Amino acid sequence: MARVVVVAAVTLAVSCGNDTQGPTLVVGAGDSMESNLLAQIYSAALSRTGVPASVAPHLGNRADYLAALDAGTVAVVGEHSGELLAFLDANSRARKPEVAAEVANRPVPELSVTEAVNRSLPEGLAVSDPADGTDMRPRMLVAEAAATRDRVRSIGDLASRCGELEVGVAPVPEVLRSPAALLQVSGCSFAGTKPFPDAATLRKALLDGEVQAGVLGGPPSLAPGATDGLTVLSDDDYAFRAENVLAVYRKGLLDDRQIRKLNYVAGELTTDELVAMIRRIRDGAVPADVARAWLDAHAL
Repeated sequence: MARVVVVAAVTLAVSCGNDTQGPTLVVGAGDSMESNLLAQIYSAALSRTGVPASVAPHLGNRADYLAALDAGTVAVVGEHSGELLAFLDANSRARKPEVAAEVANRPVPELSVTEAVNRSLPEGLAVSDPADGTDMRPRMLVAEAAATRDRVRSIGDLASRCGELEVGVAPVPEVLRSPAALLQVSGCSFAGTKPFPDAATLRKALLDGEVQAGVLGGPPSLAPGATDGLTVLSDDDYAFRAENVLAVYRKGLLDDRQIRKLNYVAGELTTDELVAMIRRIRDGAVPADVARAWLDAHAL
């Protein structure tokens, strides 16, 4: 609640000191580097529609910044589709970013993650188009030697043996992720799990045979060298739920131009670009400058 009150006060102060331009749109960010970067991108993009916009950083975890959004003290936040769905509806079975028409039209239809998110949102909230070019799912790893020996190339290949394996779990720093999401692997119940502090330690454990499979909490390119000697298993069937970047916004605070701008951002953003921007910020670049440069490069 204290965080929300601070954001409200900041919004009011900016609005009162800048009456000629109208109220400032405040874009909220959680505590991760990715969350702040997305907020900087959305804020700069919205400001290019002719309204002042600013970022309210360090709002806390998912529950904190969604509470600020629900209260209307921030207008927009960045999210991952799958984790947002898990937060809103823990019982949802949706896993894929899209579903085939014949599946969607069954007597008990299968929903895409985006459709399920839209059905689960509290009244007054909406989401932009998902950034289809982003894939922020966890990745499953095995040692290259084991993958070759057992002819394992996908999570599906591993599924029948999951009950025999111990899996190691490690985060990828700076991504917008709940630790619980790392173990939500459809069709794969492991014999045991072991946490590791980082990707490098997980890699060593896999190569030493301490664990037989690993789950890395995001794109391996955010942890350079972490997959050397390892095989990243494909996941075409979405054993890990789809995790596309999208913007969640408060209805009534954005006009049609601003909503379209968020959708334009979604249409251009890719995993590789998002990772590259996070790595530049990690190396010392200013997040707002990185966001503006990306928007300029895409004529947004």
